Amino acid sequence: MVRKMSIPTSKTSLLLFLCQIISALDVPLDSKLLEELSQPPTITQQSPKDYIVDPRENIVIQCEAKGKPPPSFSWTRNGTHFDIDKDAQVTMKPNSGTLVINIMNGGKAEAYEGVYQCTARNERGAAISNNIVIRPSRSPLWTKEKLEPNHVREGDSLVLHCRPPVGLPPPIIFWMDNAFQRLPQSERVSQGLNGDLYFSNVQPEDTREDYICYARFNHTQTIQQKQPISVKVFSTKPVTERQPVLLTPTGSTSTKVELRGNVLLLECIAAGLPTPVIRWIKEGGELPANRTFFENFKKTLKIIDVSEADSGNYKCIARNTLGSVHHVISVTVKAAPYWITAPRNLVLSPGEDGTLICRANGNPKPSISWLANGVPIAIAPEDPSRKVDGDTIIFSHVQERSSAVYQCNASNEYGYLLANAFVNVLAEPPRILTPANKLYQVIADRPALLDCAYFGSPKPEIEWFKGVKGSILRGNEYVFHDNGTLEIPVAQKNNAGTYTCVARNELGKIQNEVHLEIKDPTMIIKQPEYKVIQRYGQVSFECIIKHDSTLLPTVTWLKDNDELPDDERFLVGKDNLTIMNVTDKDDGTYTCIVNTTLDSVSASAVLTVVAAPPTPAIIYARPNPPFDLELTGQLERSVDLSWIPGDENNSPITNFVIEYEDALHEPGVWHYQTEVPGTQTTVQLKLSPYVNYSFRVIAVNRIGRSQPSEPSEQYLTKSASPDENPANVQGIGSEPDNLVITWEPLKGFQSNGPGLQYKVSWRQKDVDDEWTSVIVANVSKYIVSGTPTFVPYEVKVQALNDLGYAPEPSEVIGHSGEDLPMVAPGNVQVHVINSTLAKVHWDPVPLKTVRGHLQGYKVYYWKVQSLSRRSRRHVEKNILTFRGNKTFGMLPGLEPYSSYKLNVRVVNGKGEGPASSDKVFKTPEGVPSSPSFLKITNPTLDSLTLEWGSPTHPNGVLTSYTLKFQPINNTHELGPLVEIRIPANESSLILKNLNYSTRYKFYFNAQTSVGSGSQITEEAVTIMDEAMASRQVDIATQGWFIGLMCAVALLILILLIVCFIRRNKGGKYPVKEKEDAHADPEIQPMKEDDGTFGEYSDAEDHKPLKKGSRTPSDRTVKKEDSDDSLVDYGEGVNGQFNEDGSFIGQYSGKKEKEPAEGNESSEAPSPVNAMNSFV
Repeated sequence: MVRKMSIPTSKTSLLLFLCQIISALDVPLDSKLLEELSQPPTITQQSPKDYIVDPRENIVIQCEAKGKPPPSFSWTRNGTHFDIDKDAQVTMKPNSGTLVINIMNGGKAEAYEGVYQCTARNERGAAISNNIVIRPSRSPLWTKEKLEPNHVREGDSLVLHCRPPVGLPPPIIFWMDNAFQRLPQSERVSQGLNGDLYFSNVQPEDTREDYICYARFNHTQTIQQKQPISVKVFSTKPVTERQPVLLTPTGSTSTKVELRGNVLLLECIAAGLPTPVIRWIKEGGELPANRTFFENFKKTLKIIDVSEADSGNYKCIARNTLGSVHHVISVTVKAAPYWITAPRNLVLSPGEDGTLICRANGNPKPSISWLANGVPIAIAPEDPSRKVDGDTIIFSHVQERSSAVYQCNASNEYGYLLANAFVNVLAEPPRILTPANKLYQVIADRPALLDCAYFGSPKPEIEWFKGVKGSILRGNEYVFHDNGTLEIPVAQKNNAGTYTCVARNELGKIQNEVHLEIKDPTMIIKQPEYKVIQRYGQVSFECIIKHDSTLLPTVTWLKDNDELPDDERFLVGKDNLTIMNVTDKDDGTYTCIVNTTLDSVSASAVLTVVAAPPTPAIIYARPNPPFDLELTGQLERSVDLSWIPGDENNSPITNFVIEYEDALHEPGVWHYQTEVPGTQTTVQLKLSPYVNYSFRVIAVNRIGRSQPSEPSEQYLTKSASPDENPANVQGIGSEPDNLVITWEPLKGFQSNGPGLQYKVSWRQKDVDDEWTSVIVANVSKYIVSGTPTFVPYEVKVQALNDLGYAPEPSEVIGHSGEDLPMVAPGNVQVHVINSTLAKVHWDPVPLKTVRGHLQGYKVYYWKVQSLSRRSRRHVEKNILTFRGNKTFGMLPGLEPYSSYKLNVRVVNGKGEGPASSDKVFKTPEGVPSSPSFLKITNPTLDSLTLEWGSPTHPNGVLTSYTLKFQPINNTHELGPLVEIRIPANESSLILKNLNYSTRYKFYFNAQTSVGSGSQITEEAVTIMDEAMASRQVDIATQGWFIGLMCAVALLILILLIVCFIRRNKGGKYPVKEKEDAHADPEIQPMKEDDGTFGEYSDAEDHKPLKKGSRTPSDRTVKKEDSDDSLVDYGEGVNGQFNEDGSFIGQYSGKKEKEPAEGNESSEAPSPVNAMNSFV
């Protein structure tokens, strides 16, 4: 049997290919590599332990094995060597151990009965098969016997004995009559487990002469018939009623032994009149739920998959109106051996240790024995590295000569288990399987994966270098996978180049170069846009792209996510799509898809087609409805329909749509039947049975659809058996012990006749079971109870009505219900990549234990405590789900310098399985967060006091704090930077010898051994002399100062109002003089450097005014335009607006010196400065 190998977690030098390369794991390998590696034999296929063969056909005893070198095969028969060469009837298949015994050319199957065992051997060891017991099937004839007629009084009990011949395997018994019809059975008449036919009481209708017992031997496909039995019932009046008496079993108690996992069948059949009813109970307990079934009208108790817990006393009670009788069956459940831990193949390097474990259970407890290469280990050649300890073999410091195949045999009186497991000791220098100089091309900002597939024994170490003389790659920008792959999570242009992978172990070193190219991403720089176009017009969509010059793009256009119509109106250009003579069918979404060998982009736009304005002279409308519908040529499955078209209304009729109504099943509901061209006025319609049809016709032109015609006369078709079966048949379990079969029921007209029902059939797949069927009506679901958990079933549903069955339906495969997974993933390992990222690995659980559809694995992980604070907190578990059969995953967002726990659970459709044992891992130190606060207090003339809080997240052990500070002047210029180191245990500092009345900026951060964390900044000011500071505070809080500020603001508001009033009164300005000067204006252009207007020159001397000179006293301004500019009305030409709309220098007699720009301070202005600005 092929099995995965056990990997000791403590051995870091195990082969990389332990889970990927050894051929016993059925993992594909490089063929050249397979030719070089040695491997002990592994039995891959063998015949069943109890092998019943057809005596008419050749006997094939299978034995297939693999290994390197290929194994040779030999056989034993009944414990002694079987010399195949001496028997002309026996051959062995080439390159195989399978025996073919030629029976069809003169051999006799009985001569080859016996116990066979196969051995596959090569230089690394020998594997053996199970003991295969060969027995030919037998189907003997019934012995001749003279059967006397049975004369029975009405109401008495009767047993008709079958007593079939003993066959191999035992036959299946059933009772039929001369017409090969099964005899009806009921609570009164039924067949027992031994094949006899039991009558609880006979009735006159039981009289007949053809009670025939049949024995069917499935293996030889033959049926044997017993001679007919005659029963004659004579009546006596009155018929005497009798209380129940058990026909089988006899007595008041009996015993039954059954094996674990089998089906337990208990039977009670009683005589009596009226017919007794059987009831079952378990003394001192309940009948197991979901595994208990009642058959044969409750006369048989069936418990599937029995276990030791099902042992006990089961009582059957037969009761009628006259009394009751009971019988107690004492059930004991024994168990043949079954595996707890089967030994697994072990691959080691020279000098390593390992174990083979073989654990089994059963009732009675099985004994464990070991063999080495098919020989009992007690007499096998000695191996100093091997020590047997009961069910375990311990290997210490193995050598290449320690390679062998070991067999574990677990047996008790009810059976045995045999498992092969090899120990393969290999010493191999490193090899790299990735082709040399392989080129990888990746789009920028996407992950790049550079392969370095390798193997070796001991497991090689892998290192990556960039460039010819580059240093070893390290750091968070790379991820190093266990299979040798180098991952660059976000590849950039500077990552391009040559990378070298080096694999080394103690036996050698090898390296390989690969090349990485980073390509620019493909982009659509001009996307198609939404268009509205009139019918018969022309439209074009653009799709202009930008791509890497070394990549060849292909542009594809789609309409509504499908290919463009095959129409010459669609013209695809280099960067556009043009549609000529647009029609209504062109309405839809058009998508431009650009593909290269490395990436793909797309963009879409919608085209809406609207009608062109109609020609006024012609009115187009929908057609009038057809009329005069007539039915002719009525047949069972067809009828001819004809009609007269209505008026076209200036638009030719393109087609007619025929609809039908089923007045029998869906009165008032019209369904689409078919459509024909507009030139056709008659059509032959296909009909279904058992439908009361009436038809109507709708005419269609380019404008739209007409109103429906008047309905035709009704036509009722004859009934027939169904033509089709239900669709969408499914078998999905809702509970672990059931199978829910669902289907889409047929619609009324699909029934083809009255009495629609469904025959639901099922049987377990890959098991030689007969179909079980049930007939139901008016439902679309049937629940099969008592199924094994998550096993495949063949399911079919067939329709039938009063006239017969539909055609044989096709079978679908379903599954019984899922149950929660049984085992947790094993070998959970965590690899911490950096302080915030870890990778978790686990071994997949065996699919058999999933007990459902494998959906993936969930990793639960949570922080236990911070290593820097040693304080626990509320545990908040994080969950990551990895879909499919993935065996690893990344854990992001971890906190540095913390202790974590995790476990892994497998998930199926039912839910989660048990959790693996918690795995503890720790993250390394990281840089700390910023200090929680920085306060600056107690300012004096030359000192400031700093207080701070430790970082909220220290992420390690704090080593120190760093304080940097520098002065800031009024122009925001920074002075020299001073740096101070502060011990980690300090929380405050007094800075002395500072300048008075000076603003300082502080930068403060914490450090761990990894580096500095983010900094926090703050600003503070040393005070000036105490008297000045006191004055500032007093002025700012005085009432007179606040009043002065309000008065100044009111004055500015009044002046603004006066200014706007004067501007809006046109008669008060010397417009006449401005018009006179209009003929000879001399206007200076706007200055280009500062954006202000140039000065106006005097009309007489044409000399420019000096900046700041006044306008003439009569307020005449020599300016021809822009008379709504406020500069025309100011007392100086340089008047400007403040940001709040007020004037500067407009009302003063002389121009104040403008303050220098850029000297704003981040400080709030003092009251003294605020007052100076208004003086």
